Amino acid sequence: MQHKADHQVPVLVVGGSLVGLSMSLFLGRLGVRHMLVERHSGTSVHPRGRGNNVRTMELFRGAGVEPGIQEAAALLAGNHGILQTPSLVGDAGEWLFKEIDPGGGLARLSPTGWCLCSQNDLEPVLVKGARALGGDLRYFHELESFAQDPEGVTAYIRNRDSDRMYTVRADYLVAADGPRSPVRGRLGIGQDGPGDLFANVSVTFRSKLLADVVGDRRFICCYLTDPGGDGALLPVDNKENWVFHAPWHPEHGETLEEFTEERLQRHIRHAVGAPDLDVEITGKASWRAAERVAERYAADRVFLAGDSAHEMSPTGAFGSNTGIQDAHNLAWKLAAVLGGWAGPGLLGTYDTERRPVALATSARASARSVEHSHPGFAPAPGIGGGKRGGILNVVLGYRYPEGAVVGADPDQPVVPDGLRLTGEPGSRAPHLWLRRAGERISTLDLYERFPVLLCDAGSAAGAGWHAAAGRVAGTDGVPLEAYRIGAGADAGLTYDTEGEDWAAAHGVTADGAVLVRPDGFVAWRASGTVRDPEAGLREVLADILRRG
Repeated sequence: MQHKADHQVPVLVVGGSLVGLSMSLFLGRLGVRHMLVERHSGTSVHPRGRGNNVRTMELFRGAGVEPGIQEAAALLAGNHGILQTPSLVGDAGEWLFKEIDPGGGLARLSPTGWCLCSQNDLEPVLVKGARALGGDLRYFHELESFAQDPEGVTAYIRNRDSDRMYTVRADYLVAADGPRSPVRGRLGIGQDGPGDLFANVSVTFRSKLLADVVGDRRFICCYLTDPGGDGALLPVDNKENWVFHAPWHPEHGETLEEFTEERLQRHIRHAVGAPDLDVEITGKASWRAAERVAERYAADRVFLAGDSAHEMSPTGAFGSNTGIQDAHNLAWKLAAVLGGWAGPGLLGTYDTERRPVALATSARASARSVEHSHPGFAPAPGIGGGKRGGILNVVLGYRYPEGAVVGADPDQPVVPDGLRLTGEPGSRAPHLWLRRAGERISTLDLYERFPVLLCDAGSAAGAGWHAAAGRVAGTDGVPLEAYRIGAGADAGLTYDTEGEDWAAAHGVTADGAVLVRPDGFVAWRASGTVRDPEAGLREVLADILRRG
């Protein structure tokens, strides 16, 4: 028999770094009560990963925190590109790429863009957003153990401040507890992949003279390639605060203790090419780059997200972005199941959809490390110099060939060679600027809480789809929203600019319809009229939401 727990919540999140905090934010937006425990006493103090890709920024836009993140990132807003050079003295070296979005083509694809925001600046924005939505975030609280049964999970938590233990009863547990995940270990879930790739010591330091040496080269990251002092230099404020990643070789028996302040100062001066540079070391942290993916992302009522599910080479900042997108995929599914409008089988699609994305992305991250032949670390969203299609196909074009989708091609690659966002089931829905009651919005702003059906305002078939959606929502308990797009009195959404065509953009005719999931991925589409739109819609929703 179950003893009454000290706390009861639908979801317990373990780990309060970027992915755990994103999970809390997304659950809060969806009205899901939850608790988050993090064993550290606060957010990250070291400026780790900083490259937030365009897909991640779309999710943060939807969650209402994009302005706060851009404000926190203002210091580096003018930094672009990756420089590779033997030294910073003189003008040797070459730009691996100069602009993240050359020609501004990204604006056609998305309402937002890349954002360079260090983890220590980003996490407080997420904490504030999550707490404002009622998130119960507990720092310096540690998961000691947990047990699950058919009805839920009982977790034993220790308050590290008072050393007091308490129990939490949750319907589901999400483990965002890092690469050495104790939760994954306790579940006995193994990992696939090549394993450790390389290691670095990341050093924060102050230097007033370095800005003069750097000059007007506003890079995201600079690879310094002199064999006697290789490493990666990253600006924190472009003035006097910097980060340097020095190669570390534990595989040769090199210990962290060997990285003394004097050695690091000497290394940085040599790498920069300025023997008299003022270097005041303010902090150091070691990290290892690896490529591993968990063999499965779930065990009954416990789910892995972020680094507990996958580790990736840091080049391109794929790891943190993939983790935040894991959280977003899982959050709407948990909300749907807990809200009673989806069957528990929907949660099985989390592994089906996200694990292949991690496998394809981690392989791409490692390949990019090789392309950049970097001595250390480049937490930067890079375009150009990569495989065909740059990396936009990786960050924005990935697909769910199987999962909570109907009509996707199960044989198509998860990461396609080119970028094609044309409304195919399993792909991120296209972005168009529209007007709703006079306000300019992106189609992507329509998707967050519930499934959405798009249909045409000018066709009789569009009226039929819209009415059918209303009947399904009214009788099936699925909170389906429907919008008619176009001109005229029946249009809930009108075009922001002339000449747009929502149907063509989504690969259907004006008689068709497109069903989009709460995470902005196309669940299904009908290219034209169907005999019984209501029955068709009901059947598709039952399939996608696993309403058996």
